[in-house]
Amino acid sequence: MSTETESATRSPAPLLVRTYSSKGEIKNLASISSSLLPAFGTVVGEGSLPIRKHIIAPYDRRYRLWQTFLVVLVIYSAWSSPFELAFRRVATGSLLPVDLVVDAFFAIDIVLTFFVAYLDKSTYLLVDDPKKIALRYVTKLWFPMDVASTLPFQVIYRILTGKMHQGDVFGFINLLRLWRLRRVSELFTRLEKDTRFSYFWTRYCKLIAVTLFAVHSAGCFYYWLATHYPEKSKTWIGSAVNDFEQRSIWLGYTYAMYWSIVTLTTVGYGDLHSANNGEKVFNICYMLFNIGLTAYLIGNMTNLIVHGAIRTFAMVTEMRAEYFPPKVDIVLQNEIPTDFYIIVSGAVDLLTYKNGTEQCLSHLGPASMVGEIGVIFNIPQPFTVRSKRLSQVIRTSHQTFKQIVQPHIEDGKIIISNFIQYLKGLEGEILDEIPFITEQLGDLNNEHTTSEQEIRNHEASVLSSVGDDNLEGTATLSPPCSSSLPMRLIIYGFHPDEANKEGTSKMGKLIHMPDSMEELLSLAEKKCGKRGTKVLMDDGSEVEDLRALRDNDHLYIF
Repeated sequence: MSTETESATRSPAPLLVRTYSSKGEIKNLASISSSLLPAFGTVVGEGSLPIRKHIIAPYDRRYRLWQTFLVVLVIYSAWSSPFELAFRRVATGSLLPVDLVVDAFFAIDIVLTFFVAYLDKSTYLLVDDPKKIALRYVTKLWFPMDVASTLPFQVIYRILTGKMHQGDVFGFINLLRLWRLRRVSELFTRLEKDTRFSYFWTRYCKLIAVTLFAVHSAGCFYYWLATHYPEKSKTWIGSAVNDFEQRSIWLGYTYAMYWSIVTLTTVGYGDLHSANNGEKVFNICYMLFNIGLTAYLIGNMTNLIVHGAIRTFAMVTEMRAEYFPPKVDIVLQNEIPTDFYIIVSGAVDLLTYKNGTEQCLSHLGPASMVGEIGVIFNIPQPFTVRSKRLSQVIRTSHQTFKQIVQPHIEDGKIIISNFIQYLKGLEGEILDEIPFITEQLGDLNNEHTTSEQEIRNHEASVLSSVGDDNLEGTATLSPPCSSSLPMRLIIYGFHPDEANKEGTSKMGKLIHMPDSMEELLSLAEKKCGKRGTKVLMDDGSEVEDLRALRDNDHLYIF
């Protein structure tokens, strides 16, 4: 049974498949917009998905770099569009060539969008059919708005008429470029989900960007009102600066930003005030807007600060203060590690029992911890801790500590790193009483390598039913494990459902993993006697990329 039809979409395996990502590829899927994520279980990596030629994966590293570069141009567009509306001289002068270059980059992006695959929200399949991609883009609001915000209407008008238009029509048309701001919003959304960046500082930068854009836009439009009032001396800036239109552009921009910031912060010195009804109406609208903006900023900043405080004081509510009189055992040797203690005041002795006698290993005072070794390693307490005099301690539950630390992976790594350094600095007598500490420290330093080797040793046991005389093929593709041994696969020339039928006792063929899917099919034809087109796992899931395989996997080729 074989299948030669090519689907317009590249679907993931019907069941979950193992994933493998190599260095240099996508390391953190949290940094990708949820609308661009591949289906769960597919292999993520450049060139790993069987996408059609000349089609770009939306989470391709180079495409994401291109999108990030466009965000820089969007920031320029957000600044220049209101600025050129207020100061018409720069719109037809020094900024015109820059605008044309920026528009050219966005025109290139429009063309690229026709070749970017998308994720179907109903089926969660990656669609790479050029016709479907084009139809989806053209029939949505994105395409006409992208075109309208990219076309240089002022230059087109000049080419067609031979003269430069001096009105404000093109200034307002250029405001369509603000449509590009959605890219900045998408960038911040992606960064907020990326654990490599601080959520606090990402949100903080977003709030600063929103505030600066509001201040800049309001100041430019307020200056535009002054330039279009018949009597220039009866405007907010004309009453302070004579012939302001003939003065430096940056002088007018400075006055506009000064007024906008003073009004936003509700300081209102009164040196620049509304001089006509139009300006008064705009002032009213701007101050009403500032009420909402201020509430938005204060609410978000409060939420960020509270969120940080919650993490800082997460354990405070779970700690219990206790007092122990002299000569009381706080922790017993070999008991289950249910709590650990921080000594606030007083002193304790660290004791151990050897050959039926009690020995004092150390004296601990304020700011010391006891019981932490048993809690961190989840082993019986190695020492007895006894109060030397009246002592105040803070008790923290093992279970509570574990629940608080588990969601914060990076903080957990810091805790383990600091704890290892602490163990290395312990007195020799204490380390001698915990014989496995040296071994544990070595295991922590080599945890990744050791765990992978154990997995390989465990999985190698399945080869006992297959003879090495069937071993063929070469392996130049590095396996996910750290071992230098080539990956081995067991192949069968029939459907996995046939393996469960009574009377079926065909043996598999042990091979080394080849370089490509084509070589695997050719090798299977040679060993099994027939050409196959599909490769399935034991559970019926289809293999689309060899890097999704692990050592000793059973493959059914038919």
